[in-house]
Formats: sequence, C-alpha cells, structure tokens
Amino acid sequence: MMRMTDTVFRRFLFCAAFAGATTAAAVSAQRPARPSADPGGWEAPFTAAPADLATAGENPYFVLKPGYQLVLEGKESGVAVRLVVTVLNETKKVGGFETRVVEERETRNGALAEVSRNYFAIHKTTRDVFYFGEDVDVYKNGRVISHEGAWLHGTAGARFGLAMPGNPRPGQRYYQEQAPKVAMDRSEIQAIDARVTTPAGTFDRCVKSEETTPLEPKAREYKAYAPGVGLIKDGTLELVSVRKWWNDPGGS
Repeated sequence: MMRMTDTVFRRFLFCAAFAGATTAAAVSAQRPARPSADPGGWEAPFTAAPADLATAGENPYFVLKPGYQLVLEGKESGVAVRLVVTVLNETKKVGGFETRVVEERETRNGALAEVSRNYFAIHKTTRDVFYFGEDVDVYKNGRVISHEGAWLHGTAGARFGLAMPGNPRPGQRYYQEQAPKVAMDRSEIQAIDARVTTPAGTFDRCVKSEETTPLEPKAREYKAYAPGVGLIKDGTLELVSVRKWWNDPGGS
C-alpha cells in the first residue's frame, strides 16, 4: 500500500478460520487479535472468520462500496501523476475469504504506468478493513512489463493485513501487508484530528499516517484520510475529485 515511486512499485495485507471453526476461535475472531510479537510493536497477525467479514460497507476513513471513486493528482520528480481509485462491482475469493475488488489505475505524464486490483473486506463488528493482496500489471510504452508487488493471502506464506482500523488511535502501528520478501508495508497513525487542504477542499478530523517497510528501511510515505471520504493525500498526490454512483449489492 506504499507508493515507492522510484524504487518499489507497491501497495493499497495465519491460518484462515473457516466455517465450522471451534467456539473458542469464533470468540477470538470477534476482535482481531492485536498484541504483536513483532519487536517494534507492529500489530500482526490478524484473525477473522469469513463469516465475520463483508465485501461492502465503510468505516469513518475507508469507503468500500461499489461505485465509489477517488481521483488524486500531483507531481513526483517532475512527472505528472494521476491516480484513480475505484471500488468495483466485483468480488474475488482469496484464500477462503470473499473480498471486494478495488482498482487503482496510475498514469504518469498521461501514459498508463500501473493497474492493480486490490482485495479488501470489512469486519461486520469492528469495522476494521482488511487487505488480502493485489494483482499488479506494470506498464511501459503500453505493454505489461512486470507484475512486481503482486501477492495474495494464503499463497507463499502471505497473510492478510489491516488496511484501516475501524477506530484508529494515535500511535497505533500495524502491518498492512504480510507477504515475505514481496510486500511488508506497515502504517503508524500519527494524528486523528488533523486539518488537511487539497484541491478538492479542506477537511477536518483527518487521520495522518506514516508508512514504512522493512524491505526498504529508509523509505517513508505519508498519507491522510478524511472522515466520510477516505484517502485524500498519498505522498505528493492530493485529492481532486470524489465520485459516487452507488450500486451496493448488499453487505453491510
């Protein structure tokens, strides 16, 4: 979920408990397990049963409803970048979990640079949004040249991570991705009451976060999320428009 623009392409995460799990496992799934064994205090791993999750819904800082779209623009190293994030009316089963497909389409100086299909689900009780991986196409001169950064929960030791807590708190640290040697992005909440101005407007009570990865120890990425909107800043990119054309098939 990090956008490492000139080094790593990115991004926007256990043992799966299936139907028929024991009563004790079901109870533990009511609140995803959070103290971490990680020496840095990063929360992981997370536990949830498929029945605890929905493919549509929202928490204050993450909208997971088909037809929702964010457009961010900015410059990176002098290159004009446009990022379009669209919640699709599609689902995909990943490692036994039904997830919602969120497409990220990035252009650089007008040329298609990357398309990723990201897989999310939201906890019905806690409103935590979990990230189950992504399929990635990296483009150059109109052709796909790699799938760098792709990973899926349940494949090659990868496990889902936490994309956005339902109730973020300052200082909270958690893994967004848990795909060894591929994607290990993690986020630390720096503020929950920030005022942030973008071309789309000024937003109050915003969450600000710092993202890092042990795979690139010196890399830092900063993001901001507005209540009722979601991502409004991603590094140098800023929100320019929001579109909603609801076609909610259900969920919560």
